[in-house]
Amino acid sequence: MKATIAWWDLSGSGQTIDSLREYLRDEGVGPWEQVQGMRLKFWISDRDTNRWGAVMLWDSGADLKQPMPPNRATELIGYPPTVRLASDVEAIVEGVHSGQLVDRGLAFESEGKS
Repeated sequence: MKATIAWWDLSGSGQTIDSLREYLRDEGVGPWEQVQGMRLKFWISDRDTNRWGAVMLWDSGADLKQPMPPNRATELIGYPPTVRLASDVEAIVEGVHSGQLVDRGLAFESEGKS
């Protein structure tokens, strides 16, 4: 398996964590649901450092050069990720959980409440 990480420092952008959260809620998540070979994508933020990003987990045989949904985050932020990494995944473990994704993240908490 592979993991990819894209991480933006928003200091030079007119976008904020709140505006990007709204983008996710309104349009950002859906296009990624049909990407072949992608196991999981989650978006991350850190208010203390004004950073925004995404982490993706890929099958070993996934074609990372295949056409992907438009990179709207780069378009909205106005520049490419400050950091972009691709790494091998050494191990994966899941803890005990309900078996279903119930908490979809802050972007969907109370549908728009910031």
